Amino acid sequence: MTDPPSAVAGPGSSAQIFDQGYRRYTGPRTGMSGSIRSLVKHSLRHALGLGRSARFKVIPLAVVGMAYLPAAVFVGLAALIPVDTEEFLPTYAEYYAFVAATIYLLAGFVGPELLCSDRRTGLLGVYLASPLDRPNYLYGKAISVFAMLLLVTLGPPMLMLIAFSLQNMGPDGFLEWLKVFGQILASSAVIGLLYTAVSLAISATTDRIPVATATILALIPGSAIVTDIMVDEAELTPSLHLLNLLFLPRALIFRIHGERGGWSMVDNPTWTLWLACAAWTLGAVVWIWYRYRTLLVRR
Repeated sequence: MTDPPSAVAGPGSSAQIFDQGYRRYTGPRTGMSGSIRSLVKHSLRHALGLGRSARFKVIPLAVVGMAYLPAAVFVGLAALIPVDTEEFLPTYAEYYAFVAATIYLLAGFVGPELLCSDRRTGLLGVYLASPLDRPNYLYGKAISVFAMLLLVTLGPPMLMLIAFSLQNMGPDGFLEWLKVFGQILASSAVIGLLYTAVSLAISATTDRIPVATATILALIPGSAIVTDIMVDEAELTPSLHLLNLLFLPRALIFRIHGERGGWSMVDNPTWTLWLACAAWTLGAVVWIWYRYRTLLVRR
């Protein structure tokens, strides 16, 4: 039975208070880890446009679809054409050349969408009013961007590996299969971490999504053009290749797979590629933390 109303909001008002008092929360208390999981889940939904109008779904779904299209074509060719098809199918390292544009396009749209919008709308203050602090907020956002990039860096090569294996065109033996699987994981992690760091660093610099997106989409291919001119035309040191954000991770992927491709081993040894990727990533992380450590947030 419902208790009689204890108060009425005012003359002529139908609002009534039926109960008063404080009720304790009795659900699970997940702490900081639960807050980070919730942030990652919300960020991924936001990046994919889930729960939003159709126009927010078009770009992420189209970019992800374009990354899988070449893999689907190559798998179809392998299934329909004789085994000699292997001679003109790309290797796992070469496949990244077909999806390089989709990778940096996704980095250009996802990072600004997840970082800039929170600062511009004031949602960052709401997040920081919860158990989340700044380092864990940034950690959750980085996981979200990295997970989105894995959709286009890990998914298509894994699709090819599994499909070719089912058609007896994959690696010979279980150990060789595990080796290729590990190489694909390492390659996906390298390019995903680098572009996650660059995307978030630029997004931490401005709260305007179009400005951050345009900067990312200009910086990555622009660095390739500038360094190629300096090395090939001006004949400067090949070490300047390490400033090339477009081809640096792809050159390292060739080395991970033990394939020929990218830059000369003499001009750019493998250890310099690892060092350059680590330096770009660490520099971006330091810049992101500097920006957010000094950021005034209204709660």
